Amino acid sequence: MRPSLLRGLLLCAAFVIARAGVAGPLDEPIKPLQGTPKLDPARVEIGRKLFHDPRLSANGKLACAGCHDLAKGGVDGRFRSVGFDGQTVGINTPTVLNSGLNFKQFWNGRAESLEAQIEAVVANPVEMGSKWEDVVTWIAKDKDYKDAFGKAYKDGVTKRNIVDAIATFERSLVTPSRFDRYLLGDQLAISGEEKAGYAKFKQYGCIACHQGQNIGGNMFQTFGVMGNYFQARGNPTDADLGRFGVTKRDGDKHVFKVPSLRNIALTAPYFHDGSAATLEDAVEVMFRYQLGRTAPAEDKELIVKFLKTLTGEKGAW
Repeated sequence: MRPSLLRGLLLCAAFVIARAGVAGPLDEPIKPLQGTPKLDPARVEIGRKLFHDPRLSANGKLACAGCHDLAKGGVDGRFRSVGFDGQTVGINTPTVLNSGLNFKQFWNGRAESLEAQIEAVVANPVEMGSKWEDVVTWIAKDKDYKDAFGKAYKDGVTKRNIVDAIATFERSLVTPSRFDRYLLGDQLAISGEEKAGYAKFKQYGCIACHQGQNIGGNMFQTFGVMGNYFQARGNPTDADLGRFGVTKRDGDKHVFKVPSLRNIALTAPYFHDGSAATLEDAVEVMFRYQLGRTAPAEDKELIVKFLKTLTGEKGAW
C-alpha cells in the first residue's frame, strides 16, 4: 500500500473516531470500574437470596436489604436505620453498592473485610440481633438452601460459607456509570457542564480524598480538617468519635473512612450523622470544613452536576 494512501486511511479513521466522540482511555486520578469481578454464579445467587431473607434477623422481620435497598442506591434513605426490633442504630447507613472496593468496612473502619462486616451486623444486638449458631441451624434445615449450599460448597452449610455467599453477592454489586464511559474514552458520555464540574472538583482539591476506582473508600480522613464541624453542629455522640472507637488513640478522634462518591446522588442524607439532607448541602459542608475554601455558587452547581454522572447502572439484582 502506498504511504500516501495509508496516511489518508488513517486520517479518515481518526476523523470518524473524533466524530463519534471516542478516544483512548483517559489518565485521571479517578479510575474506571473494571466490570463485575469473576465470581461463582451459584454462590452469588445464594448470597442474593440470603441478602433479601428477613430470617437472618432474630425475629424474622429484617433482611440486609431492609437497610440496604438496592433500588434506592444501596441505602434506606433514613437519617438512621431501624434495627430488627425497632431500635434506631447510632450512625447513618452507608451504601452497600461497590462496597467490595472499600479498603475497610463501616464508617470507623473496624471491619477489615466484607466478611467481617457481615458477621458483625448479623450478631449486632441492635441491627439484626441473631446468634450465628441459630442462623446456621435454620439454613441447614431449609431444603432449598441446603441443596444450594451442597452444590456450591464442598462442606455445605457452615457459618463461613453463609458469610462467604453474602459477601460474594455484595462483591457483584458494581455500578459502572456514564463517567466511567467518559474515562474509557467516550467524550460524549457526559456533557460540557459535567466535564467543567469534574475540572472544578479537581481544581478545588476534592480529588485528594475522592479518587481511585471507588472515588473514595480507600483512606481515613479527619472530618473537620479546616474547622470544628462537631462544635458547630453540637449534640456530640459516641459515633462522632469515629476511628477513635477502634484504636483509642486521641489522634483518631473524628477520623472516618472517606466514603465512596459512586451513586452519591441516590444516597441522601449524607455523612456518618446524616446531617446533610441534599447533595448541595453536602458540598457546602465539604467546602467549609474539609477544603476551607469559598467558591461561587456556579462552581458548586457544576460540581453537583459532575457528581450526578456517578450514578451507576443497576444490575440484575
